[in-house]
Amino acid sequence: MAVNRVPVLKRCRSLGLEPAYLGYDKKSNRTNARAGKKMSEYGLQLREKQKAKFIYGVLEKPFRNYYEKADRMKGMTGENLMVLLERRLDSVVFRMGFARTRREARQIVGHKHVLVNGKRIQIPSYLIKAGDVIEIREKSRSLQRYKDILEVTAGRLTPEWMDVDIENLKGTIKALPTREQIDVPVNEMLIVELYSK
Repeated sequence: MAVNRVPVLKRCRSLGLEPAYLGYDKKSNRTNARAGKKMSEYGLQLREKQKAKFIYGVLEKPFRNYYEKADRMKGMTGENLMVLLERRLDSVVFRMGFARTRREARQIVGHKHVLVNGKRIQIPSYLIKAGDVIEIREKSRSLQRYKDILEVTAGRLTPEWMDVDIENLKGTIKALPTREQIDVPVNEMLIVELYSK
Protein backbone atom coordinates (compact mmCIF):
# COMPACT_ATOMS: atom_id res chain seq x y z
CA MET A 1 0.00 0.00 0.00
CA ALA A 2 1.26 3.49 -0.84
CA VAL A 3 2.11 5.62 2.17
CA ASN A 4 2.86 9.34 2.20
CA ARG A 5 5.97 9.76 4.36
CA VAL A 6 6.34 13.55 4.01
CA PRO A 7 6.35 15.16 7.48
CA VAL A 8 2.89 16.54 8.28
CA LEU A 9 4.00 20.07 9.19
CA LYS A 10 6.11 20.36 6.04
CA ARG A 11 3.16 19.27 3.89
CA CYS A 12 0.80 21.66 5.73
CA ARG A 13 3.23 24.51 5.13
CA SER A 14 3.49 23.80 1.40
CA LEU A 15 -0.32 23.66 1.05
CA GLY A 16 -0.92 26.70 3.26
CA LEU A 17 -2.96 24.60 5.68
CA GLU A 18 -3.41 24.77 9.45
CA PRO A 19 -2.26 21.50 11.12
CA ALA A 20 -5.38 21.71 13.36
CA TYR A 21 -7.55 20.36 10.50
CA LEU A 22 -5.61 17.10 10.77
CA GLY A 23 -5.81 17.04 14.55
CA TYR A 24 -2.26 18.30 15.23
CA ASP A 25 -1.87 21.17 17.70
CA LYS A 26 1.69 21.95 16.62
CA LYS A 27 2.70 25.09 14.80
CA SER A 28 5.44 25.54 12.24
CA ASN A 29 7.67 28.57 12.72
CA ARG A 30 9.11 28.43 9.22
CA THR A 31 7.62 30.27 6.30
CA ASN A 32 6.96 28.84 2.89
CA ALA A 33 9.71 29.87 0.43
CA ARG A 34 7.19 30.23 -2.40
CA ALA A 35 4.68 32.23 -0.35
CA GLY A 36 5.00 35.48 -2.34
CA LYS A 37 5.01 33.98 -5.85
CA LYS A 38 1.96 34.25 -8.07
CA MET A 39 0.30 30.96 -8.91
CA SER A 40 -1.28 29.96 -12.20
CA GLU A 41 -4.96 28.99 -12.37
CA TYR A 42 -3.99 25.35 -12.81
CA GLY A 43 -1.63 25.61 -9.81
CA LEU A 44 -4.45 26.89 -7.59
CA GLN A 45 -6.79 24.11 -8.74
CA LEU A 46 -4.14 21.46 -8.18
CA ARG A 47 -3.35 22.81 -4.71
CA GLU A 48 -7.02 22.60 -3.65
CA LYS A 49 -7.15 18.98 -4.83
CA GLN A 50 -3.93 18.13 -2.97
CA LYS A 51 -5.31 19.82 0.15
CA ALA A 52 -8.48 17.71 0.10
CA LYS A 53 -6.50 14.52 -0.58
CA PHE A 54 -4.05 15.30 2.23
CA ILE A 55 -6.70 16.22 4.83
CA TYR A 56 -8.73 13.05 4.24
CA GLY A 57 -5.73 10.79 3.59
CA VAL A 58 -6.97 9.65 0.19
CA LEU A 59 -4.70 8.75 -2.73
CA GLU A 60 -5.27 9.84 -6.34
CA LYS A 61 -7.22 6.86 -7.72
CA PRO A 62 -9.77 6.60 -4.86
CA PHE A 63 -10.10 10.40 -4.91
CA ARG A 64 -10.91 10.29 -8.62
CA ASN A 65 -13.50 7.58 -7.90
CA TYR A 66 -15.11 9.81 -5.23
CA TYR A 67 -15.23 12.64 -7.77
CA GLU A 68 -16.92 10.42 -10.40
CA LYS A 69 -19.43 9.17 -7.82
CA ALA A 70 -20.15 12.78 -6.72
CA ASP A 71 -20.63 13.75 -10.37
CA ARG A 72 -23.30 11.04 -10.83
CA MET A 73 -25.20 12.16 -7.70
CA LYS A 74 -27.91 14.84 -7.73
CA GLY A 75 -26.90 18.37 -6.79
CA MET A 76 -23.60 20.21 -6.94
CA THR A 77 -20.62 17.95 -7.71
CA GLY A 78 -18.19 19.83 -5.43
CA GLU A 79 -20.53 19.72 -2.43
CA ASN A 80 -21.29 16.03 -3.04
CA LEU A 81 -17.54 15.31 -3.13
CA MET A 82 -16.94 16.97 0.25
CA VAL A 83 -19.92 15.15 1.81
CA LEU A 84 -18.64 11.80 0.47
CA LEU A 85 -15.17 12.43 1.95
CA GLU A 86 -16.69 13.47 5.29
CA ARG A 87 -18.81 10.26 5.37
CA ARG A 88 -15.72 8.03 5.37
CA LEU A 89 -15.57 5.92 8.54
CA ASP A 90 -12.08 7.15 9.53
CA SER A 91 -13.24 10.76 9.16
CA VAL A 92 -16.35 10.10 11.28
CA VAL A 93 -14.27 8.42 14.03
CA PHE A 94 -11.99 11.50 14.06
CA ARG A 95 -14.98 13.89 14.17
CA MET A 96 -16.53 12.00 17.08
CA GLY A 97 -13.36 12.54 19.10
CA PHE A 98 -12.36 8.86 19.30
CA ALA A 99 -8.96 9.69 17.73
CA ARG A 100 -6.50 12.55 18.14
CA THR A 101 -5.60 12.80 14.45
CA ARG A 102 -7.08 11.60 11.18
CA ARG A 103 -4.18 9.19 10.73
CA GLU A 104 -4.85 7.69 14.15
CA ALA A 105 -8.55 7.36 13.26
CA ARG A 106 -7.55 5.40 10.16
CA GLN A 107 -5.35 3.12 12.27
CA ILE A 108 -8.10 2.55 14.86
CA VAL A 109 -10.49 1.46 12.09
CA GLY A 110 -7.82 -0.72 10.45
CA HIS A 111 -7.06 -2.48 13.76
CA LYS A 112 -10.71 -3.63 14.10
CA HIS A 113 -11.60 -1.43 17.08
CA VAL A 114 -14.74 0.04 15.48
CA LEU A 115 -18.25 -1.37 15.24
CA VAL A 116 -20.87 0.03 12.88
CA ASN A 117 -24.41 -1.06 13.84
CA GLY A 118 -22.86 -3.87 15.92
CA LYS A 119 -20.69 -5.20 13.05
CA ARG A 120 -16.91 -4.92 13.05
CA ILE A 121 -15.75 -2.80 10.12
CA GLN A 122 -12.04 -2.43 9.32
CA ILE A 123 -12.29 -0.45 6.08
CA PRO A 124 -11.42 3.25 6.61
CA SER A 125 -13.20 4.23 3.38
CA TYR A 126 -16.52 2.62 4.45
CA LEU A 127 -19.27 5.20 3.84
CA ILE A 128 -21.60 5.71 6.79
CA LYS A 129 -25.33 6.44 6.38
CA ALA A 130 -27.83 8.45 8.42
CA GLY A 131 -28.94 6.45 11.47
CA ASP A 132 -25.72 4.41 11.73
CA VAL A 133 -24.41 3.74 15.24
CA ILE A 134 -20.61 3.88 15.51
CA GLU A 135 -18.87 2.62 18.64
CA ILE A 136 -15.51 1.40 19.89
CA ARG A 137 -15.80 -2.31 20.65
CA GLU A 138 -16.10 -3.32 24.28
CA LYS A 139 -12.72 -5.09 24.54
CA SER A 140 -10.91 -1.96 23.34
CA ARG A 141 -12.76 0.57 25.54
CA SER A 142 -10.75 -0.25 28.65
CA LEU A 143 -7.40 0.35 26.89
CA GLN A 144 -5.23 3.18 28.23
CA ARG A 145 -5.01 4.50 24.66
CA TYR A 146 -8.66 5.63 24.71
CA LYS A 147 -8.31 7.30 28.10
CA ASP A 148 -5.39 9.32 26.67
CA ILE A 149 -7.35 10.13 23.51
CA LEU A 150 -10.39 11.37 25.45
CA GLU A 151 -8.15 13.65 27.53
CA VAL A 152 -6.82 15.29 24.36
CA THR A 153 -10.14 15.48 22.46
CA ALA A 154 -12.30 16.58 25.42
CA GLY A 155 -12.54 20.20 24.24
CA ARG A 156 -13.15 19.38 20.59
CA LEU A 157 -16.53 20.39 19.19
CA THR A 158 -18.61 17.63 17.66
CA PRO A 159 -20.52 18.52 14.48
CA GLU A 160 -24.30 18.91 14.83
CA TRP A 161 -25.02 16.09 12.36
CA MET A 162 -23.85 13.50 14.90
CA ASP A 163 -24.77 12.63 18.47
CA VAL A 164 -21.85 11.42 20.64
CA ASP A 165 -21.80 9.65 24.00
CA ILE A 166 -18.15 10.16 25.03
CA GLU A 167 -18.29 8.01 28.21
CA ASN A 168 -19.45 4.92 26.31
CA LEU A 169 -17.36 5.75 23.19
CA LYS A 170 -20.48 5.57 21.07
CA GLY A 171 -22.06 7.89 18.51
CA THR A 172 -25.06 8.08 16.20
CA ILE A 173 -25.29 9.77 12.82
CA LYS A 174 -28.41 11.95 13.00
CA ALA A 175 -28.25 13.04 9.36
CA LEU A 176 -25.74 13.27 6.54
CA PRO A 177 -23.63 16.44 6.70
CA THR A 178 -24.23 19.42 4.42
CA ARG A 179 -21.35 21.45 2.96
CA GLU A 180 -22.02 24.27 5.46
CA GLN A 181 -21.41 21.84 8.34
CA ILE A 182 -18.02 20.72 7.01
CA ASP A 183 -15.33 23.10 8.29
CA VAL A 184 -12.57 22.09 5.89
CA PRO A 185 -10.73 24.97 4.13
CA VAL A 186 -11.04 23.55 0.61
CA ASN A 187 -12.57 25.36 -2.35
CA GLU A 188 -14.24 22.35 -3.99
CA MET A 189 -15.24 24.38 -7.06
CA LEU A 190 -11.57 24.55 -8.11
CA ILE A 191 -11.35 20.72 -7.84
CA VAL A 192 -14.42 20.40 -10.10
CA GLU A 193 -12.84 22.83 -12.59
CA LEU A 194 -9.63 20.79 -12.55
CA TYR A 195 -11.36 17.47 -13.23
CA SER A 196 -13.80 18.83 -15.82
CA LYS A 197 -11.00 19.97 -18.16
